[in-house]
Amino acid sequence: MTASLADRLEGLRPRVLLTLGSGLNALADDLVDPVVVPFADVGLPEPTVPGHRGRFLAGTLEGVPVLAQQGRLHLYEGVPASAVAAAVRAAAACGVDTFLVTNAAGGIAADFMPGDLMLLTDHLNLTGTSPLLPPPGRAPEGPADVPHFLDLTGAYDPGLREAARAAADEAGERLVEGVYAGLVGPAYETPAEVSMLRTLGADAVGMSTVTEVIAARALGLRVAGLSLITNVHRPGGTPTDHVEVLDIGATAGPRLTSILGALLPRL
Repeated sequence: MTASLADRLEGLRPRVLLTLGSGLNALADDLVDPVVVPFADVGLPEPTVPGHRGRFLAGTLEGVPVLAQQGRLHLYEGVPASAVAAAVRAAAACGVDTFLVTNAAGGIAADFMPGDLMLLTDHLNLTGTSPLLPPPGRAPEGPADVPHFLDLTGAYDPGLREAARAAADEAGERLVEGVYAGLVGPAYETPAEVSMLRTLGADAVGMSTVTEVIAARALGLRVAGLSLITNVHRPGGTPTDHVEVLDIGATAGPRLTSILGALLPRL
């Protein structure tokens, strides 16, 4: 799969993997002269979730060679963590050294509002799995290519976080900060689960990102993460649906684009 992706990039060697969350596909529209590579062409299963197209686009954005991932796989689609992280592994093998991951998330922090943009400072992996585990049905066969015991103290690179703050200032956009809790899904959280997450220190919750970030750090990539807060869980419970997630993504996506556009030259 990895060699196949490199072969299909027509000589392009991207430095940055940009993974786009639900409703954020339009962020790739500004790529210059993009090369399109469907997931199926490089051995990846296609996402089943509305708003996830299932393809890579390679080109330049703000003069930086970028590999944009439109659509991602999720654990709730019935695939193992190794498959969720396969796109990250393929990108790293093609020479990418920086991972900018975006997602749509539900707000937990009391002062968050729908449409807020959150810079990830840390995460809670509550998925019950890891991309560092051996594939299902196969016992470990000796030392792996990536470390089993991985230090995640600086999972979200401090230097990239500082650059993201400066980019938001340049773009005139408000950027909140917080801890992202990753759950399996696909059910949205109950009021009791929201209360638990708040107690654990989560500021936002979603069904992606943590698996990909763990894989990226194991491969030595620098990581920065940005969440679009599409809805906010209030005390007593707040109804949520995927259409709302996509709608907020469509309206707030240009604001996230402006931050990323100012961030890329700072990498």
